[in-house]
Amino acid sequence: MTQIKYGTPAARWVLLATVLGSGIAFLDSTVVNVALPAISRDLDAGLRGLQWVVDAYLVTLSALLLLGGSLGDLYGRRRVFEIGLVVFTIASVACAAAPSIGALIAARGVQGIGAALLVPESLAIISAVFVAEDRATAISAWSGLAGIASAVGPFAGGWLITAVSWRWVFLINVPLAAIAIVITRRHVPETRDEAETVRTPDVPGAVVVGIGLGAVAYGLIEANTPFVVLGVVALGAFVMIERARTHPMLPLDIFRSLQFTGANLVTLAVYAAFGGVTFLLVLLLQEVLGYSPTESGAALLPATVIMFALSARIGRLTGRIGPRLPMTVGPVVVGSGLLLLGRIGPGSGYVGTVLPAVIVFGLGLSITVGPLTSAVLGAVEDRHLGVGSAFNNAVARAAGLLAVAVLPRLAGLHASAADQGAFIHGFPRAARVGAALCLVGAVIAWATIRTASGTHAVTQPAIDHGCGHPSCRQPEETAA
Repeated sequence: MTQIKYGTPAARWVLLATVLGSGIAFLDSTVVNVALPAISRDLDAGLRGLQWVVDAYLVTLSALLLLGGSLGDLYGRRRVFEIGLVVFTIASVACAAAPSIGALIAARGVQGIGAALLVPESLAIISAVFVAEDRATAISAWSGLAGIASAVGPFAGGWLITAVSWRWVFLINVPLAAIAIVITRRHVPETRDEAETVRTPDVPGAVVVGIGLGAVAYGLIEANTPFVVLGVVALGAFVMIERARTHPMLPLDIFRSLQFTGANLVTLAVYAAFGGVTFLLVLLLQEVLGYSPTESGAALLPATVIMFALSARIGRLTGRIGPRLPMTVGPVVVGSGLLLLGRIGPGSGYVGTVLPAVIVFGLGLSITVGPLTSAVLGAVEDRHLGVGSAFNNAVARAAGLLAVAVLPRLAGLHASAADQGAFIHGFPRAARVGAALCLVGAVIAWATIRTASGTHAVTQPAIDHGCGHPSCRQPEETAA
């Protein structure tokens, strides 16, 4: 295959297809939280139902991310990208048409399957199609355009919910996916890993890890201890399966690196805090403070703006001093922002209470996200860069999955999403738990992360869009 150069018409078509494809996943992930109160009212769903609306997607996405990437290498990245688009679109229509909360939860699970097939291939296609000297530029352009979708998504989704219905949050995916499919078939060349001799994907591993995550989530949300035990046993079986396979989708030798293991533990702690608290925050803003979906969707926008503004600067600083100090300071700042969010209650004004907390929170994420990517990529060998990055992103999604399952119960929130009294007393407790998790992450970072940046240090980290995309925290530019 002849590779293409950045700036050519062929390059623009490839970028448009991958941005549209990954963008629908970005949009969907960022706007669903905003739609939760409307879903609760329309489908008569309690808090547990809303937890499953979020976690059904995260279970299948987290479990299948690594498999989705390997399927593209084996059978063709364009083919798997297209299949992911089709599955995601069909599931989106099913979400929009869902007559009950159970039907919506099932459709969200299928959406996660589509995203796990779709999103790993976006960056893989770019990496395979562009000439080596233009890849960093292409990835940077992809990241910036995808970031726009991430930033605009909650605001646009909130407007759709207010003006029409929460169902349009899912229907908006259909025309975007249709355009992406047409462009992909006409303009994106097929690529695969021609050196790969193994033609049997690790389906057993993917199935077992899916059972494990699903059982743990069910056990935690429904307070069913046997399911938690089943999930833990299944996750242990996944480790045994990977150890026994000649070509596992998760090579266990990458965990010999203390930095890689430590960086993923930091990811688990910080993203659990982030995912759990923001899940409850949107409900608090709408049910207690009376925000409209549009207002609640825009409430966290300053954090995204801060990340855009600071990402390159933090990346250059990390290149000079290494990821250890930023990864220690960043989670502490994130935790401070969560504690400030915990002050939100009846009568709190946006400028005086919400905005300062969002600014501190966004600053902390800016300090943490890029160096975290740098630490992960700097801790693995060249041959494991893809799987190392994908695993770290799967950990981030699994962290959100577990937090959404556990944090409401720890905060004393068990029943209705509209129980104002419970939210008034429970949300500060949830914010304190999140801050404590961030502090744990800071301690782990200080103990396990090297001062040196590592071989693959990120000089200009991309924004983490919080979407589940295994490459949305890939570097825009790496030092070889």
